[in-house]
Amino acid sequence: MIEERTSLMTKISLSSFPEVFISNMEMTKAVSRFAKNGKLRKLAPRLYTQNMIDPPELIIKRNLWVIISSYFPGALIADRTALENKPTADGFIFLVAPQKHKIKLPGITLCPRKGHAPFPNDRPFIGGLFLSSLSRAFLENIKPSRARNSESSRTLSKKEIEEKLENLLSNGGTEALNKLRDEAAKISKPLGLTEEYKSLDKLIGSLLGTKSEKLESPLGMARQTGFAYDPKRLHLFSELHAALAVLAPISRIAAPLSSEGLINLSFFEAYFSNFIEGTEFEVNEAKEIIFNGKIPPARPEDAHDILGTFKIVSNTPEMSQIPHNFEELLTLLKTRHASIMEGRPDKFPGEFKKESNRAGSTTFVAPDLVMGTLKQGFQIYQALDCPLYKAIFMMFLISEVHPFNDGNGRVGRIMMNAELVSASEQRIIIPTIYRNNYLSALRALSLNTIPDPLIRVLDFAQRYTLCIRYNDFNEAQLELKKTNAFMDPTIAEERGLRLILR
Repeated sequence: MIEERTSLMTKISLSSFPEVFISNMEMTKAVSRFAKNGKLRKLAPRLYTQNMIDPPELIIKRNLWVIISSYFPGALIADRTALENKPTADGFIFLVAPQKHKIKLPGITLCPRKGHAPFPNDRPFIGGLFLSSLSRAFLENIKPSRARNSESSRTLSKKEIEEKLENLLSNGGTEALNKLRDEAAKISKPLGLTEEYKSLDKLIGSLLGTKSEKLESPLGMARQTGFAYDPKRLHLFSELHAALAVLAPISRIAAPLSSEGLINLSFFEAYFSNFIEGTEFEVNEAKEIIFNGKIPPARPEDAHDILGTFKIVSNTPEMSQIPHNFEELLTLLKTRHASIMEGRPDKFPGEFKKESNRAGSTTFVAPDLVMGTLKQGFQIYQALDCPLYKAIFMMFLISEVHPFNDGNGRVGRIMMNAELVSASEQRIIIPTIYRNNYLSALRALSLNTIPDPLIRVLDFAQRYTLCIRYNDFNEAQLELKKTNAFMDPTIAEERGLRLILR
């Protein structure tokens, strides 16, 4: 601790002091002399710094926990601070310590109270402090407290406690809540919090579906109704909606196509959508599969993937169907997925996932949160009017939830284009060369909450798709080739080539 270190100094000089410290009897004269000479400044009772430049609040923030350990040696970080792991919005930190008086620092108020000494499962923290175990923190937060003079209350509200429990359940599963409940049962009597334990037991039971305690948080109530959702994904959906809602509507009516032209457009839509996912064929191979039913013996599953996709996207009545309610959304998702993945029974066609899935550093929505997250996202989707913006939102909703074991990208792009077909607007094709742009834009929103790249990428892709003439297959293939559509994105990047918009 600062006080212990400085009390051992035999020769006190300015360089002996850390950035911030608490004065004691041994250094009082030296501290007074340095302060009088403008070498030290006082921040709070007995608290000094030799930093004469930075704002006091910044100095306190930088050294916060060491300062606390100097004022309250061996204190327990407790109550709401133990669950929030930071000061309240108005700067309060709550502790269990022998001292009773508050200490006001620049931007921070330390609020000690008497209480039980740390238990063995309370966690050691910085500078000899302790941090309440989760079980103790939840028990002590359930005990009501009153805020005074508009100050933050010492404990969290019931709604806030539910949200913390819901977060624990989402991240750690039922085992995490059961472990918390077991540990709380052991320490509730020594803490004198047996009634609080009963309340905690009811809350946990309600979240797990074994009790019927009325919940107050949106997450808790959603879980009780069987539609628990992922709040982080809901935030992403809200951010995408906000970005789309402020844009002027864009309408690109689809170019008139002959029946053959529609077949050709559908071919390239299915071809590129599968190529993005790693189902790679030469164009002539794909033509044999789709138009002649020739299934390559070495790759029957891949062939069924592209054929299943084509069957959907070439069916205008099917592609004109969009969901008007949540039940219709579920039906369309499952039937379209079943058609695409018909050749892969091991991927459970038409069934939502039962195990978590991930891609790179992204872990998608947990299986028990899929239904609720889709439902919350669908409600946001319904607030959009522009077909292109609804298409963008729908594609990202499916991509981000990833409701199936496999085939999510293809289903998401089918749902996207159905929004456009139903409004007689131009579909979107993502050519091979544009794959990295598309995936990078998805990651920008998914990982960094930046929606603009995805909007720009899909807007450009729609403009590009509209420029290709599809009525003659060979002519369409030639135009796609001339605009670099078939190029490997890595090779194109090395050569400085881009997708050309004619």
